[in-house]
Amino acid sequence: MTTPALQSRLPGFGTTVFSTMSALASQHGAVNLGQGFPDFGCDLRLLDAVNDAMRAGHNQYPLMTGVPALRAAISSKIAALYGHAYDAASEITVTAGATQALTTAILCCMHPGDEAIVIEPAYDSYLPAIALAGGVAVPLEMEVGEHGYSVPWQTLAAAVTPRTRLIVINSPHNPTGSVLRRSDLDQLAAIVAGTDILILSDEVYEHMVYDGQTHASVASHPQLAERAFVVSSFGKTYHVTGWKVGYVAAPAPLSAEFRKVHQYNVFTVNTPMQHGLAAYMLDPAPYLGLSDFYQRKRDLFRAGLAGTRLRLLPADGTYFQCVDYRAVSDLPEAQFAQWLTSELKVAAIPVSPFYTSQKESGIVRFCFAKQDDTLRLALDRLAAI
Repeated sequence: MTTPALQSRLPGFGTTVFSTMSALASQHGAVNLGQGFPDFGCDLRLLDAVNDAMRAGHNQYPLMTGVPALRAAISSKIAALYGHAYDAASEITVTAGATQALTTAILCCMHPGDEAIVIEPAYDSYLPAIALAGGVAVPLEMEVGEHGYSVPWQTLAAAVTPRTRLIVINSPHNPTGSVLRRSDLDQLAAIVAGTDILILSDEVYEHMVYDGQTHASVASHPQLAERAFVVSSFGKTYHVTGWKVGYVAAPAPLSAEFRKVHQYNVFTVNTPMQHGLAAYMLDPAPYLGLSDFYQRKRDLFRAGLAGTRLRLLPADGTYFQCVDYRAVSDLPEAQFAQWLTSELKVAAIPVSPFYTSQKESGIVRFCFAKQDDTLRLALDRLAAI
């Protein structure tokens, strides 16, 4: 029997660099500082809250939009941190992780031929979602220099055309660890003023901002919030990436369109975990203390790398550290990451796959969301550089 031919909907996309490098790390027994997930557990109180929810009978379909108690908790958190009061009933939707939220937002607002400006290096789910929507991605490269990565807002403004429907931003930024500040949001607001351009703001690392800075959420900027989908992730915040629970906050008209797509590509999200998260969120200390928790790990990792020939780029947010390795090797990024994995037994992620052009900058990304002993083992091996 011959299998019918299938024309790919995503002919330009293959296996992600995360899958490739994680498989290589496993093959070589390397310390995996590539893919962005913790190697430590979550708070046992969160597990207890989920177990309590299951035993209480919360095991059937929840509302399509999410468990009301969780949506109320999300709304209260955003209001307390960013000063914007989203209506829990009509403007907060619980999603099956942030990637589903991002994809659904793109699918609900883009039509064939619409353009989406994507700031690169960019998380790898944006472009496939734009392609599935029939849209056209317009990549815009960040500038990188002595002070790290930054968005060239004048260049972005020049990229706007009558076909621009969406601008995708990400702060704190994966993979660079850079953060947007209020002045950045003001410049973005000036660009979109008087247009019908929408904003998709990926803020999954919102609680990981360092050195006394605060996260500049789009939700905190009235001119942007009125046209934005704001996405975050419980997996990143509570060290449970495998749970795949996130949310999107958006004005009611945008949320209504989002939910039309959401109900058919996911419909609902894991019920007991939603109830458990709602109960756990009554205590804000876990997310309010997350920046200090990860800054200690960042500082440990940076101090250990300081004696190597790797040049550290600023890491103002997320749990990623980018390094310039050009004083060590002239290999292309993917080959250098493979060499690190096979020879030094430490896995990193090349930054070039985060660019449409596969731009080579001599930079790789490490993840420091690991136990201190894991980081020290990796640092011992990297000390040879």
